[in-house]
Amino acid sequence: MTRSLLVIFVTVLALQAQTPAEIARLRIEKTRTEKSIARQRRALKGMAESIAMQQRSVSRPPSYPRARELFASPVQVFPPAPATSCGTLPPGQIDELVYDAAESTSVAPELIRSVMRQESGFRPCAVSAKGALGLMQLVPATASELGVADAFDPQANVLGGARLLKLLLDRYGGDLSLTLSAYNAGTRKVDAAMSVPMIPETIDYVSRILSRLVDSQSVRDNAPDINLRLMGSDGGK
Repeated sequence: MTRSLLVIFVTVLALQAQTPAEIARLRIEKTRTEKSIARQRRALKGMAESIAMQQRSVSRPPSYPRARELFASPVQVFPPAPATSCGTLPPGQIDELVYDAAESTSVAPELIRSVMRQESGFRPCAVSAKGALGLMQLVPATASELGVADAFDPQANVLGGARLLKLLLDRYGGDLSLTLSAYNAGTRKVDAAMSVPMIPETIDYVSRILSRLVDSQSVRDNAPDINLRLMGSDGGK
């Protein structure tokens, strides 16, 4: 008890010994310290909220709009491919088909041409082992949804393929890697992987087309994201 009284007495003497100027200075320093501590606490709170937001973003992967599946219509039976020679179209006719489709759909002509080259080698009566038809290799169900009455008609086929490219570009926000992956493997596999599906054929398909489009300014203007992104699960074939 005596010791406590002594401490109080010494403290009172020390305070009495301080000048008014010193007391004012101590009060200002105390106020500044309290404000600094408050700012640091607010900063820490903001950092914690930012970290929490990032953690929620990482734990909830992005998903693409679940628009109606593009390849869901009943299969339409087309007439058999022409029995005549299935050589490549002349360059002038290819140019006309490409630019007409590009003008109608606002898809870059270089993209249409490169997909046509990869799909059919510019052969209008090409038929794949899986039943894809014509220059842009439209499967019957997709051709039906795109309003293509004859998949072996070059003009109708290229216009249908360009329409499909436009739908996919819109669906994936202009991302060419995802657009081309969906054109090759279907939207379900791309949506499931949320990237280029780990399918060798699709990886090769996307890589080949993008390598031809790297220097195309009009493609960059219409679909700026042309990076090949390999992520996600094995989509299979």
